[in-house]
Amino acid sequence: MIVYFSGTGNSLAIARQIAAATDDRIMPLVEAVKKDLTAEPRIGLVYPSYDFNAPPAVRNLVPRLRINAQAYVYIIIPCGAQAGNSIWTIRRMLRGKGIEVSYSHKIRVPDNSAIVFGRNPNDQVWKFTRFAHRLESIISDIQAGRKALHFAWWSPLARIMGTERMEQWMLRTFRPAVNEEKCIGCGICSSVCPMRNISVDGKAAIGPHCTACLACLHACPQQAVEVGAKTTVKAHQYRHPDIKIKDLTLR
Repeated sequence: MIVYFSGTGNSLAIARQIAAATDDRIMPLVEAVKKDLTAEPRIGLVYPSYDFNAPPAVRNLVPRLRINAQAYVYIIIPCGAQAGNSIWTIRRMLRGKGIEVSYSHKIRVPDNSAIVFGRNPNDQVWKFTRFAHRLESIISDIQAGRKALHFAWWSPLARIMGTERMEQWMLRTFRPAVNEEKCIGCGICSSVCPMRNISVDGKAAIGPHCTACLACLHACPQQAVEVGAKTTVKAHQYRHPDIKIKDLTLR
């Protein structure tokens, strides 16, 4: 079983590629916490790195997973550049439950938060070709059941970024908001939110459990979701090229 958390499709696409090669199933993290996974001999966790750490939602949900302590557990991090403490944090959480992570790695993908800084994530699609060989190597390692921890060690910089005060500031800074003048209440943002945190009653409203994945911002066809009151540029909205909106929809 491969459990993933994905806002714009990077983690989902990688989970699918690994699953196709290993003949595994995939499941969104928010659904996996409702299941008993103790019969699964192999558990993959695929989630991004946010601000040098695992997303808050991942940190909240992973401890609720029911996993066999004897399972082969691996973590793969799709990230713009640095994995930070995103592997170390979850590895420590699982160890607290008596579960050891056997393998971990990262693979670089377009940074969907680039849009917040006025950059176009679509300009980074070259990463798919540049790092395709790494994904092939990762898949080979998983198929062989190899034990190797890459990018799994504590990072001093990530520790600074991960202080509660800094993290709360980052969440406030990156928290999306709905521009009601542009919103037409289509519900697409609600359907792709991996936290099921957006309600639509005429207009969309983002709830209190936002993890700043920016799925809603990138998916909105009216560019009605914004960060920091900055106009969202349609050409800068990003979704993994192999992933459709319907693929991100949680049922």
